[in-house]
Amino acid sequence: MQRKKLLILFTFLFLLTYYQTNAQHNSHDEKVQDNVHNIEQHESHGEALTLKEQIKADINHHLLDSHDFHIWQKVSFPLPIILWDNGLHFFSSSKFHHGESVAENNGNYYAISHKNGHIYKTDSSGVIHYNKKGFESNEKPLDLSITKNVVMIIITSLIIFLLFSGLARSYAKNGGIGKGPGRILEPIVLYIRDEIAIPNIGEKHYKKYMNYLLTIFFFIWFVNLFGLTPLGVNITGNIAITFSLAILTYLITTFTAKKDYWKHIFWMPGVPAPMKIILAPIELLGTFIKPFALMIRLYANMKAGHVVLMSIIGLMFLFKSWIGGPLSFGLAFGLMILELLVAALQAYIFTVLSALYFGSAAEEHEH
Repeated sequence: MQRKKLLILFTFLFLLTYYQTNAQHNSHDEKVQDNVHNIEQHESHGEALTLKEQIKADINHHLLDSHDFHIWQKVSFPLPIILWDNGLHFFSSSKFHHGESVAENNGNYYAISHKNGHIYKTDSSGVIHYNKKGFESNEKPLDLSITKNVVMIIITSLIIFLLFSGLARSYAKNGGIGKGPGRILEPIVLYIRDEIAIPNIGEKHYKKYMNYLLTIFFFIWFVNLFGLTPLGVNITGNIAITFSLAILTYLITTFTAKKDYWKHIFWMPGVPAPMKIILAPIELLGTFIKPFALMIRLYANMKAGHVVLMSIIGLMFLFKSWIGGPLSFGLAFGLMILELLVAALQAYIFTVLSALYFGSAAEEHEH
């Protein structure tokens, strides 16, 4: 039963993040847009990029999701492209040749924008037009493709599912004694139960939230760790992913909340009636601000960490002196160690705050 619940939760989490990842329009700020536009102008005129421009281009490329999985230098493998454009279009991302070519399918032509990595409808020449604000004006089909981030979500979900399903089977076979690789994570499971779930939710109601709390902690932790590998994934640095995780917490809080939770929002006991009218909209707004804070906190911390780390690595190529290079390397190495802590810390914070929200929803008051 527990494995079935875990599988259902993983499936719902994947479908929500998959839809949000492909439906979101990743808009950069004006400064980043100008940098990428200048780089594209250099390339279109056949001009060589300066080292600083190349570093900026590499950082921007790392932050974007992509339609092929880049492993190392020129080693990569294509992913399926699924578009809805007056019908379903299905083809391999190899037709784009890493975003440098126009892909033709059933008489339609598509090109990938270097600004945001999205697919736009174009002509045989692959021209993408821009409006006065610097955004693409070409028609954009509905993109349901399996992108790099989606692949890593699937891989992470499978790893977690296999680890804990194996651990659950070993418990059943060995009389409550866990064996196998999943046993390494057993102390963390007990910590989440004893130090996060029970203190914040209470012993009476914590069990019905444990599946979600464990899933969300290990999912965020594992994808953050994958983000520090040379695979170049930036899952939690994508606001669509953090939005999906935050909306799950909001939905669980809302639909499992007891009447006392809503009573303290719309008609607080012990407060004068005129103040209740004033405070009720503020309290209601607070229920939406909480998941918004979850979304922004995780997104901003992880994206900023990637930008800072890659910028410092870029300094090693800018400083060609015998002092600057080693100093940049040492700083990058130290920051990478710190990012390992941040990867677990962000998962911990998201789990603790979710438990706090669940605790407020499940709390029973005596007036």
